[in-house]
Amino acid sequence: MERNEYFYLKILFRAVLLAVAHQSSPASACDAASFPVVIDIGHSPSQPGAISATGRPEFEFNRDLATTIEKQLLVGGYPVTVLQSESGGLISRAARANAIHPRLFLSIHHDSVQPQYLQFWTANGRIERYSDRFQGWSLFVSRDNVQFDRSLSFATALANALRTRGLPFSRHHAEPISHENKTLLDPDRGIYAYDGLVILRRVRAPAALIEAGVIVNRDEERRAATPERRALIAESVAQAVLQFCDFPP
Repeated sequence: MERNEYFYLKILFRAVLLAVAHQSSPASACDAASFPVVIDIGHSPSQPGAISATGRPEFEFNRDLATTIEKQLLVGGYPVTVLQSESGGLISRAARANAIHPRLFLSIHHDSVQPQYLQFWTANGRIERYSDRFQGWSLFVSRDNVQFDRSLSFATALANALRTRGLPFSRHHAEPISHENKTLLDPDRGIYAYDGLVILRRVRAPAALIEAGVIVNRDEERRAATPERRALIAESVAQAVLQFCDFPP
């Protein structure tokens, strides 16, 4: 086994141990009031990200889900800051997050697929593009983040919480094609390495990015737009945050 491979397997093993240890803990050790969380809304109205199967911009899905997650965490007593895009780009956004000194950073996104999988159809009187080939969420961490091992620990806890609620993950980002071919750090939990992603690499807190669903998939878009699906994801995030907060660095 290569040395680097052993190193990452060791970190993954530690992350899984942290994610399951909470089940045997009789009481929470988390001081929510001392655990600030930053929720980052991916993209912006001027740079809306992916376009859904019915022509709706990704930013709107991200904003709505981030709002639901914020409310869920506030109920739990966590100080929450929601970041929205401003001029200056991702480097500026990471700097704004670092100035808050959060204990955790989570970026909210929704997913598309590569162009070769897209087909045309008519939705709301317009020609749009869709693909029903893939569905499910994906989680990303950066091995260049200064707290990569804890980033992976949180992603593991979140993946477990999502799976417990019956929400499936996607492996399509590991497909060996151009613009995908991401390293699947945990094939059983849908956690990928995305080392070059600026927002994950530059934030100094444990950081993860969730692609909450493939919105070019027509059925998945319908589900993603419902309060019920947003609530399931927000509950999963809250469970993972509590679990992660329970254990000190």
